[in-house]
Amino acid sequence: MWAALRLILRPCARASPAGLRAYHGDSVASLGTQPDVGSALYQENYEQMKALVNQLHERVEHIKLGGGEKARALHISRGKLLPRERIDNLIDPGSPFLELSQFAGYQLYDNEEVPGGGIITGIGRVSGVECMIIANDATVKGGTYYPVTVKKQLRAQEIAMQNRLPCIYLADSGGAYLPRQADVFADRDHFGRLFYNQAIMSSKNIAQVKAATGEEVSAEDLGGADLHCRKSGVGDHYALDDHHALHLTRKVVRNLNYQKKLDVTIEPSEEPLFPADELYGIVGANLKRNFDVREVIARIVDGSRFTEFKAFYGDTLVTGIKPLEKHKP
Repeated sequence: MWAALRLILRPCARASPAGLRAYHGDSVASLGTQPDVGSALYQENYEQMKALVNQLHERVEHIKLGGGEKARALHISRGKLLPRERIDNLIDPGSPFLELSQFAGYQLYDNEEVPGGGIITGIGRVSGVECMIIANDATVKGGTYYPVTVKKQLRAQEIAMQNRLPCIYLADSGGAYLPRQADVFADRDHFGRLFYNQAIMSSKNIAQVKAATGEEVSAEDLGGADLHCRKSGVGDHYALDDHHALHLTRKVVRNLNYQKKLDVTIEPSEEPLFPADELYGIVGANLKRNFDVREVIARIVDGSRFTEFKAFYGDTLVTGIKPLEKHKP
């Protein structure tokens, strides 16, 4: 149902001539002004914010490494790809990967370092299909599940369900992290929810693809590829190594015959009228200083165009519309 817009019109001093109607143009007002980049305040803000952004990037790069150097070397010595290498080999060449929840687990467990919560989640394009990718990082505590690992995977599944994204699980996990097993519950709202979500999405024709890229148990006769592909029938495809497993996964996704249906038409993107790095000088790191949030919006939205509503009400909050897509008629 369309929301109602209440327009309060100021009475005209005189009526327009009969048969004539005057309309304003359809152009949307542009926001933003040129800041004084030479001022001491701007320079101070710029340097402080740039330092914080650089620190953020450094921490992200550290998280991307996963476990320590020793754990990564051991992982590679077993002939296995690192989790991010698996994702790079899975998604279409040159396509982006939108990673989610990178800072999950950051400084959460006192002195225990759990980069990314021990799991990588994000949206990538596989054989032309946008998929939710969930990859265990075996270099972080053997890929075991902390409580935050469960929460991160549940969040990824929720996003996949809401957006009807096929899920690909690159499983290389040692199960629950035993020292914290008391906080990992197999109930409907925690660890058990992972499998419940898989069943619900499968019932809605949202594909669930699992590639067991590592050993789930140490002994082949207890649960290796031979047992599950030749005897139990649990496995559908036999992969010789990581590269082969990822190739088979891409093939499975290609055979889904899945085509995303959009209710919108996408218009070409347009750069804002002002450089994005000016945000450093406008916002700064001092939370006690005020700034005009319209200047921030002007450096984010296409063409710096913004249609504000309730402009004269509640002046501590700016609300408005910036069409990112154009709905089909």
